[in-house]
Amino acid sequence: MTRRRMLSACAVLVPLAGCGAKKEQARRYPIQGVVKALDPGARTATIQHGRIGDWMEAMTMEYPVAPDADFQKLHVGDRMEGTVVVADVKYYVTEVKVLPAPPAPQP
Repeated sequence: MTRRRMLSACAVLVPLAGCGAKKEQARRYPIQGVVKALDPGARTATIQHGRIGDWMEAMTMEYPVAPDADFQKLHVGDRMEGTVVVADVKYYVTEVKVLPAPPAPQP
């Protein structure tokens, strides 16, 4: 009888063991900046950007870019905008759009 109770308890408790661990939902923030460097091997772009929501102050930082088609759009010196996706400690830039160069100053 004791063995049956233990098996019954395990059958109830084991599925509940994972219920307490909630996976953090990814947060999405708009980003605008200037591409300072590209690393094709790592698929990263170093971007000088302004403040990113409540996540990060203005700075120059390296970001993974995904998917590959978005990385291929970028060139050093491009002004860009996109979305930073943040999930726990991982982050990447996606939905990349290259912006037109600002007009040259008139003499």
